[in-house]
Amino acid sequence: MVTPADLREKPVRHPCTLAYAVPMFEMKQLLGTARLPFLVLTPACIGLGWAGAALSTTPFPWSDALWVLVGALCAHVSVNAFNEYLDFRSALDLHTVRTPFSGGSGTLPAHPHLAQATLVLAVLSLLLCIGIGLYFVAYRGLALLPIGLLGVLLVLAYTRWITRHPLLCLVAPGLGFGPLMVVGTSVALGGQYSTAALVASLVPFFLCNNLLLLNQFPDVQADRQAGRQHLLVQKGPRAASRYFAAMTVAAYASLVLGVAAGALPWGALAGLLGLALALPATRTVLRHYNYVQALLPAMGQNVGANLLTPTLMALGMVLQRSL
Repeated sequence: MVTPADLREKPVRHPCTLAYAVPMFEMKQLLGTARLPFLVLTPACIGLGWAGAALSTTPFPWSDALWVLVGALCAHVSVNAFNEYLDFRSALDLHTVRTPFSGGSGTLPAHPHLAQATLVLAVLSLLLCIGIGLYFVAYRGLALLPIGLLGVLLVLAYTRWITRHPLLCLVAPGLGFGPLMVVGTSVALGGQYSTAALVASLVPFFLCNNLLLLNQFPDVQADRQAGRQHLLVQKGPRAASRYFAAMTVAAYASLVLGVAAGALPWGALAGLLGLALALPATRTVLRHYNYVQALLPAMGQNVGANLLTPTLMALGMVLQRSL
């Protein structure tokens, strides 16, 4: 059981020293704070960026593409670890209703002595991400710099500040996994902004906003007690369910309109198969927004739609190009 004394840690002399090295037998527990199962969203979004870059980049720079993926994974690990550390320090993790999709990993409430190591993991992951980003800025030019700076700001500000502003909290996840990852990948690999990448990024923008929005439903009471002011706290579950439905429509409408306008190749329409998961999830959210247990199947379907849609878009775009 975690007591208030567990939350009072020794001062951090420097977050990047080896003073908080973790024994190998505890490394598995520490990696829990990175939320490894959730990291699969990153390659799905980066893959869409790869497909967008491949439309105008020949030959495709595979080595650079892999470094882009590593940098994006580091950013995702960092924001997850910061979130785990700060939610533990604020004691929010002690009051959340944990589900397979929300409420944190539960690592630090079970292993409070790993809190400092989690902070080190967050900082080191962010520094590695910044290092990779600076390499691409030097290699490709300053066009990537605004995307990189905004990405670092999102990682650092999400848990402590963004969650206290309803609109920012609603759009921050989609901004990170949509425009920043997809467009950022295209710029890192091609050196310039691409209309195709920008339009394609709207799909994960809306879907990832929904991913975090739905995952907040089980934690609304704990979040309110901790001072968070996201959409569910401000407007309640009924209004939030309608936002969820609107963003589902916006995600797939942006895909169809992007193809109709010629901004995306028709192969991207393969992403519409994600509706097989997104539609039943949306129907469940609109009907059962007040019942967390009834929302669990929708949360799983929502995760599946977030992974399947950009992946199928990318595969469709690549297959069309190869025909």
